[in-house]
Amino acid sequence: MNKTILTLLSLLLVSANLTIAKASKHLKPNKKPNIIFILADDLGYGDVSCYNENSKIKTPNMDKLASGGVQFTDAHTSSSVCTPTRYGILTGRYNWRTRLKKGVLSGYSKALIAKERVTVAKFLHDNGYHTAYIGKWHLGWDWAITKEDEKSRDSFKAKPEVDFSKPVKNGPNTLGFDYSYGFCGSLDMAPYVWVENGKPTMPPTQYTVNEEKQSWWRGGLTSDDFNHEQVLPDVTKKTVHYINQQANKEKPFFIYMPLPAPHTPILPTKAFKGKSGLDNIYGDFVLMVDWVVGEVMEALEKQGIAENTLVVFTSDNGCSPQADFEQLATKGHNPSYVFRGTKADIFEGGHRVPYIMSWKGTIEAGKSDQLLCTTDFFATMADVIGAGFPDNVAEDSYSYLPATSLKSKAKTRKSIVHHSVNGSFAYRKGDWKVNFCPGSGGWSYPRPKKDAEALAKLPKVQLYHLANDMAEENNLEAKHPAMVKQYKKELLEIIDNGRSTKGKKQCNDTVKSWPQLDRLRKSN
Repeated sequence: MNKTILTLLSLLLVSANLTIAKASKHLKPNKKPNIIFILADDLGYGDVSCYNENSKIKTPNMDKLASGGVQFTDAHTSSSVCTPTRYGILTGRYNWRTRLKKGVLSGYSKALIAKERVTVAKFLHDNGYHTAYIGKWHLGWDWAITKEDEKSRDSFKAKPEVDFSKPVKNGPNTLGFDYSYGFCGSLDMAPYVWVENGKPTMPPTQYTVNEEKQSWWRGGLTSDDFNHEQVLPDVTKKTVHYINQQANKEKPFFIYMPLPAPHTPILPTKAFKGKSGLDNIYGDFVLMVDWVVGEVMEALEKQGIAENTLVVFTSDNGCSPQADFEQLATKGHNPSYVFRGTKADIFEGGHRVPYIMSWKGTIEAGKSDQLLCTTDFFATMADVIGAGFPDNVAEDSYSYLPATSLKSKAKTRKSIVHHSVNGSFAYRKGDWKVNFCPGSGGWSYPRPKKDAEALAKLPKVQLYHLANDMAEENNLEAKHPAMVKQYKKELLEIIDNGRSTKGKKQCNDTVKSWPQLDRLRKSN
């Protein structure tokens, strides 16, 4: 081979190496992954087809996400209703440690998260992330109230006077989000106003209400740019736009995307109506939620960042009775799968949810029966990026990273505290679960107060062996009094210590009374 040919080959190799180097520099992923947390609203465990072999609703995008990541089968929300669960996700702290000992907030409620509290958004922001919240907040923020009415702001009937030309205070941007776009309560709670980076996009000029079955929303002030039916598409468009803006920037990004669906009002758009074949718009709305997941994943692929983005998908509690369980049963579909109860209940159907974590090309696909709580997102993300946090932060958060193919030295969760809409407690450890109330603690029979006569005939405590009795049908409390006593002791220690993780004792937020805790202390 002569010198001329060798010289040409050398020049070609140098040129090729430079091209590869430039491409590598352009495509080089961030050392820390982008993170997206998609939170469905009132989606049942059995509504995701990869979780329910008998599901009559097919969710191909959720299934695809699960097939490329870890599908957790024993995951639970920190509460069986939405506001408390959202608090736990963002703070890594059990919701009942706050002033909110039961129920949920309204669209006018004051901020639940203290501005001094470190959220996962603030934590990631301080560790180099650009952070965004897009969707349903439902954690309260402080509107510019000019006149209170006679009702508490936490009441769904409250109608205080608000100056919508002024910014809100103590909202997402105060708590670590660089960008925020959403509305304050649920999609059935007034006021119906978009708020972007702390300021209403448009003052409300009309009063709207919908009393149709399943599609209802409470009457209230509504802005001209707020269309209930288009809220889910709007949230999706905003999220995709944010992904397109932030893709391949020097900073990684974190998106908290709490959806308003399939919660009421159940409003599938024209393209999805009748698509489920269940003669029930709830099934159609679930398919629309699946479409949202597909849109987010497609955006990541188009931007070439799917392999550098960790995606979590879950629900804020079990499916609501608004889905019409009786009608769905005639089609062979059960949103709660084989579990007892619905949203709001202490039973598994109230808080066991689908939970998927995917990181294309990094996390190996598979299923995990690791016990998991939605409060664990905080510690897990800290584990992912290799950063620590103070002792008084994320007091009830455990990393579930050891349950994946990624390396981690963190200790996993061994027990969990469940909480119902009326503030009832349950404690789970291993295969055993003690419900410290006689009934559902929520909306299923037997209900607190409404089914008082039936409840009076039941034991005050319920003990179930979930491995043998997933449907919680056989109460074994009379056969294992020592176990009930031990579980009560452990639960009270977790409550009184202000934390369930190891560390210095912390304080629960003070309130005038905590009747649910008083009942727990007096229980057998």
